[in-house]
Amino acid sequence: MMELMHELYPICRSITGNGVRETLKIIRKHISIEKFEIATGRKVFDWTIPDEWNIFDGYIINPNGEKIIDFKKLNLHVVNYSTPIDITIELSELKKHIFTDPDMPNAVPYVTSYYKRNWGFCMTHNQLLGLEDGNYKVKIDSVLKPGYLTYGEFFKKGREKNEILISTYICHPSLCNDNLSGIVFCTMLGKFLENFSFNHSIRFLFIPETIGAITWLSLNEKNIHRIKHGLNISDIGNKGNLIYKKSRRGNTETDKTITRVLNKIDNNSKIIEFFPYGSDERQYCSPGLNLPIGHFMREFYDITANGVQKSGYHTSADDFSVISQDSLEEALKICVKIISEIDNLEMNNMKDVKTNNTSKKKIDFRNEQYYYNLKPKCEPQLGKYNIYEEIGGTYNLEKKEMKFAILWVLNFSDGENSLQNIAQKSKIDLEIIQNAASILKEKGLISEFNNNSEN
Repeated sequence: MMELMHELYPICRSITGNGVRETLKIIRKHISIEKFEIATGRKVFDWTIPDEWNIFDGYIINPNGEKIIDFKKLNLHVVNYSTPIDITIELSELKKHIFTDPDMPNAVPYVTSYYKRNWGFCMTHNQLLGLEDGNYKVKIDSVLKPGYLTYGEFFKKGREKNEILISTYICHPSLCNDNLSGIVFCTMLGKFLENFSFNHSIRFLFIPETIGAITWLSLNEKNIHRIKHGLNISDIGNKGNLIYKKSRRGNTETDKTITRVLNKIDNNSKIIEFFPYGSDERQYCSPGLNLPIGHFMREFYDITANGVQKSGYHTSADDFSVISQDSLEEALKICVKIISEIDNLEMNNMKDVKTNNTSKKKIDFRNEQYYYNLKPKCEPQLGKYNIYEEIGGTYNLEKKEMKFAILWVLNFSDGENSLQNIAQKSKIDLEIIQNAASILKEKGLISEFNNNSEN
């Protein structure tokens, strides 16, 4: 697995572009993956396939003629999806387009600007502090124009049409744990499983995070009833403890089986309840789809010390030093065990057949507030409603609580969970949850549900 990771590491991947195609081409050496290309402009639920981005070079030359930033040496140096630029500007103007992480002053952050046209560079905070006044030559040689979103599928046909879905994302550039580990892990898992026969069919998705999952679900909505079990797999190669994040329902056969296997095999593993942020499980578990899919990972990202980012998440510190071959092999063996046990569950067990939990509970309209999500299939594209930060990828603790409240309200506004319930589940202050609901209602994304509402 490490050999494959080293081969994939230099590639500049994004949510579209030749980096994804090159990655899939390398994966195809190991498994018979099929490539799909979806054209720019296609509507996928509340989203639209964006223009395709490709980059060839990017650099900054200081007043002394020295190249101090070089995309070809580290692709994190250029903000992902940067528009082309070729100018000479003063330092004061350049600083408006430089991103650093003061909490990790020797690491280069990973920053994206997928849905807002912008350009920028990333460097260590210490390097920024050492820049001298003067004129800087700045160039980004990129192309952003109509093209395609690319993803891959590997399908292992079983005796039945019912499926186990294994999903990982392929859009991050040179970051080892997040998520080259998931890419190589799923590739080798698929290669291993190819030698055996199963009751369920097993479908592997190699997709750009968020927009890729939304695209696949939109295009395959009529067949998702076949998905009886699933795992989103990422961040699996470091030395942290294994974590299983349950599906939104929390009590599916998938959840029960994985909990049982992990508790038996690994005493240090952790089972955590669903929360509506993280990776693509939040799309698979959106209220209008509610699939039995959890997230299999290791403890790594968003680890903080006194509120300060120390894990290396989304920075150049996520390099080969954090990866362990033993960790990858251990997780692979456990995942094979999980899939084997899931596959041997009774095929006529109907607990997970329905994509929505239709159980009803008593609703107290007098004392609690209930809402319906008006765009329940995957997250709406919050950026176009001006309620989501336009620059992604950066670690900013202060922005998180309201962002999380927005996601909690969207995911659990299903007519059964009141704002009071959501505050309890999320451990976010009720007033913040209510403020988030007011914003979402104003934007037309949720509607209040009361005893005068139609059933």
